[in-house]
Amino acid sequence: MISFLEFEKPIAQLEARIAELRSAAEGDDVDISAELKRLEDKSADLVASTYASLTPWQKTQVARHPARPHFRDFVTHIFDDFMPLGGDRNYGDDDAILGGFAKLDGRKIVLIGHEKGNDTESRLKHNFGMGKPEGYRKAIRLMELADRFGLPVVTLVDTSGAFPGVEAEERGQAEAIARSTEACLALGVPMVSTIVGEGGSGGAVALASAERVLMFEHAIYSVISPEGCASILWRTAEKAPDAAEAMKVTAQHLKKLGVIDRIVKEPVGGAHRNPAKAAKNLARAIGEELDALEKLSVKELRQMRDERFLQIGSN
Repeated sequence: MISFLEFEKPIAQLEARIAELRSAAEGDDVDISAELKRLEDKSADLVASTYASLTPWQKTQVARHPARPHFRDFVTHIFDDFMPLGGDRNYGDDDAILGGFAKLDGRKIVLIGHEKGNDTESRLKHNFGMGKPEGYRKAIRLMELADRFGLPVVTLVDTSGAFPGVEAEERGQAEAIARSTEACLALGVPMVSTIVGEGGSGGAVALASAERVLMFEHAIYSVISPEGCASILWRTAEKAPDAAEAMKVTAQHLKKLGVIDRIVKEPVGGAHRNPAKAAKNLARAIGEELDALEKLSVKELRQMRDERFLQIGSN
């Protein structure tokens, strides 16, 4: 059962009508297949037209959809032999940031990403994808392992931001994020990052400072959430749609600005409507990027990262 967003009310009403007709037709001799087909086609067209013209705020809602696939879903659909590694060898483990060894179409990689969870229990366990210092230090440890064994790094970014709690600040949140960003830039192996849902603030940049940054079609990437920006500028979160528009948070805006390199297509109606297809599209894109990057030397990879970040905003 799909959970419909606020702007999808016309779609929800049409789907409810289709469900009613199907229910009424059970055990009835009246053939309503033609009417059902007409309504189903109308619903599909409405979904396609709605998602073809989403506003930045609507894309924000899609990026946060409760059924949107997260790290573990992508592991299930496209990565093989995932061997999770835990702990930062300093304080403890962090369930908001997961990682380990994996295979993508037979290619050995180190996979790191945020996990938000899919229900109340798992969301609490994974802290809604908000990483703590030990999570970013775990990411650093995994990147160092990747460098040591010559394995490319793939990261899946999906967080509203790093955890802002007092205990995280006491354990050096800012320092951990800075060092994770530094570790990305210093890697001697290829690195491909994808914003699969939300890419929020330094909590996202710490895992996305790669030479190739991809982004799902309906994902968002920004220095602060639209609500946070609206609260600062207008003293009310109700202005979040205006903030989302002004901040240029969508993949389409960020591709033009040079912040990301490639947009990965989602199934019509968003990744939550067909997670398997979304994952397949992502696997293909990552594989193509790694094929191109594996030909580059260590010096070329580091220079490529430096140049892409120094050039952002220069146009």
